[in-house]
Amino acid sequence: MTADPVTEPSLVPITRHIWEQRYRRGGAGEASVRATWHRVAHTLALGESKAAAWEGRFLDIFEGFAFLPGGRIRAGAGTSARITLFNCFVMGVIEDSLPGIFRALEEGAITMQQGGGVGYDFSTLRPAGTRALGTGTIASGPVSFMDVWDAMCATIQSTGARRGAMMATLRCDHPDIEAFIDAKRTPGRLGHFNLSVQITQDFLEALARDAAWPLVFPAAALPNPGETLPRLWSGAAAPVPCCVLRRVPARALWNRLLHAAFETAEPGVLFIDRINEQNNLRYCERITATNPCGEVPLPPYGACDLGSINLTRLVLAPFAPEARLDTDRLAAIAGTAVRLLDNVIDASRFPLPAQAATVRRVRRIGLGITGVADAFLMLGLRYGSDASLDLAAAIMRTIRDAAYRASIALAAEKGAFPTFSREPYLDAPFILVLPADIRDGIARSGIRNSHLLAIAPTGTISLLAGNVSSGIEPIFAAELARLVRQADGATRLFTLTDVAVALWRQQQQRADGVPPAFVGAAELSPAAHLAMQGALQIYVDNAISKTINLPEDTSFEAFARIYAEARDRGLKGCTVFRPAGARSAVLTPASAAPREDALRAPHPAP
Repeated sequence: MTADPVTEPSLVPITRHIWEQRYRRGGAGEASVRATWHRVAHTLALGESKAAAWEGRFLDIFEGFAFLPGGRIRAGAGTSARITLFNCFVMGVIEDSLPGIFRALEEGAITMQQGGGVGYDFSTLRPAGTRALGTGTIASGPVSFMDVWDAMCATIQSTGARRGAMMATLRCDHPDIEAFIDAKRTPGRLGHFNLSVQITQDFLEALARDAAWPLVFPAAALPNPGETLPRLWSGAAAPVPCCVLRRVPARALWNRLLHAAFETAEPGVLFIDRINEQNNLRYCERITATNPCGEVPLPPYGACDLGSINLTRLVLAPFAPEARLDTDRLAAIAGTAVRLLDNVIDASRFPLPAQAATVRRVRRIGLGITGVADAFLMLGLRYGSDASLDLAAAIMRTIRDAAYRASIALAAEKGAFPTFSREPYLDAPFILVLPADIRDGIARSGIRNSHLLAIAPTGTISLLAGNVSSGIEPIFAAELARLVRQADGATRLFTLTDVAVALWRQQQQRADGVPPAFVGAAELSPAAHLAMQGALQIYVDNAISKTINLPEDTSFEAFARIYAEARDRGLKGCTVFRPAGARSAVLTPASAAPREDALRAPHPAP
């Protein structure tokens, strides 16, 4: 049964604010959230032979915010605005020349202007101090050009209230890696970038041996190359000779990265060889960068097509002894969501032709979850407990299997993604462990989407759903103060109560207190964060955006152990945040909130 397009669901203030500021389209006559749902569902069903039926099914999963399409989908589908429906892109290989650099800058500006965040691998740019073969000029290095990108992002903000977001990566063997690691030690520098170091297996082995680590660059770009080593360099299809410019102790470089992350929260790390080894398309693409939040490793010109299932809407009899998760509904929503996200690929505009070509060749999507911690609380489970880890794994396994079966059915109906190659695809590590019926289905019909699963941070869409816990993060606090950016660039302070806590208080007829299983983010050990990410990663073919939030008084030794454990747990990346000095979080416990009148002036994005 589809939703009534006239009646409006009950909205808490934060939901109405987010909808009005980010997703409402006045020109489309949208007087209600349901009108927005209808616009999106209608647009994404247009390509179906039974459009009316699929529009109704899409509306059904939108009802109650049970399924939350990515923000760009909600904002742009069915409008005349020149914006993309993809949240983020990884951009093309940056050519190591001044024209090539500024072509890449222009492509990034165009993409951001149309609503997409961007990710770049800057490893192709010559290190500072080296001489160009053609002009004889001295290179200023990749970090100096990142400053140019940062200034561009500050000038060309994404559409509406959406802030520009960028990811920069650099190889751990690039000669400028130390400058990259230290870049954010300068207050205010590269404020629009997230930074991640590409950590290779060779580096980890050198670290284990306490060996010297060669810093190299392709010899063809340098005069008098001298000693060379073969490396599969960024942008190259096969290993190329790389000149050894110097060597540093692997342990010293690793400790430098850890100290920078401890003091500035950046850079993060990408275990890049693991990402490529586990890539379903390792036979036809190589990845060296991710989208800005890290949940989708992408090849050049790849894009994020995201949506999240809100688990809080699937808990039956919350807080009762008989509380349980409706797994049948979970699987049904996952199957419908795959079709919706696949239709986004055909409905979207693309800022650049190369993006359209890449996205349509592989039809990569990223279906994930949000409200995980709230769902645990409603079920009486403490976040991080063995029972919560087991349930998280079972939830993601259910979504994985439903999503893959839906994509196989779509392939039988509409065709497999164009670069599908049966034998190498079936030989990918993630595919090898799928249930037999799914592997048989892929062998028989192919599959519509190369990848299907990603867990995004879901910050804004979780607020839209009434302040459910974001992604797989723990509940930050029972009450919190949240700064929300408005369309004019100013910020507004909201004091919010967690959805599950609010429901429990309503049931208990009380104004305060928390359920027995409640645990705030500050009470959790780093091991609990990593355990949750690890429990889910084996069922996710893209990656997971997860921030390990630590108290300011965390010791460096404890901090350093997190990265080692992340590596040992088989994670694809790791991001750790410890507030310190002028660095603070967007979220604040309500008791520590600043006055709202001090927060209204526009200011640059962090």
